[in-house]
Amino acid sequence: MMATFAIEIGLAIYVTWRYSLTNITKLAVAILFFLGVFQLAEYNVCEGAFGLDSLTWSRLGYVAITMLPPLGFHLATRIAGEKRYGMVTAAYVSAGLFAAFFALSGQGMTSSACLGNYVIFKTAPAAAPLYTAYYYGWLIVGTAYSFIMARRQSKPHYANALKALAFGYMAFIIPTTAVNVIDPATIAGIPSIMCGFAVVLAIMLAGEVLPQYYKQPTLSGQFGLQRKGAHGKVGK
Repeated sequence: MMATFAIEIGLAIYVTWRYSLTNITKLAVAILFFLGVFQLAEYNVCEGAFGLDSLTWSRLGYVAITMLPPLGFHLATRIAGEKRYGMVTAAYVSAGLFAAFFALSGQGMTSSACLGNYVIFKTAPAAAPLYTAYYYGWLIVGTAYSFIMARRQSKPHYANALKALAFGYMAFIIPTTAVNVIDPATIAGIPSIMCGFAVVLAIMLAGEVLPQYYKQPTLSGQFGLQRKGAHGKVGK
């Protein structure tokens, strides 16, 4: 957990240093940050630290992962050059409602348990299917949207960035689903297992999505040097 935390926060720092803080960069950093926060929270569910009990860390972790689907979809729309205000707003509003429920309601997060390979979080039974629909729903929408918009892009580097983002999401959706099918007992640990695989998304964001997006084509149509923004950072 701490190794994954270090990778994700390290990538967030690297991205902030490497690129100008455009909307694209800020969204990518936010995704990396919240992924890291969940790993830190998960570790402290098992270890306890900073005067917070396990349940409080569980609430913080759930708030962090709840923000990931709308951030991913928002990032995809920005890379595609679209606004999609209605859908983006709906994604953030639904995330805010769930985040508030888990953070503030006494029934939102009831308990957590630290197992050998992952952490189990227990939430209100009535909220569990709604949250699953919210989470997988927006992840699937974001992945499908990225593939569809990649096919419509006239600029290859934007298309490649969208495809890299889609593959990054598939890299943790598919393995998590496969683990749950093979061993249904792991369903209770979906958030923990999913975010463990999501380190692949973090690496894809910093290593492929942003480098592809900021790559500038030359007049001849070939990719040239990246344009430098303020302070020598790559920017659009």
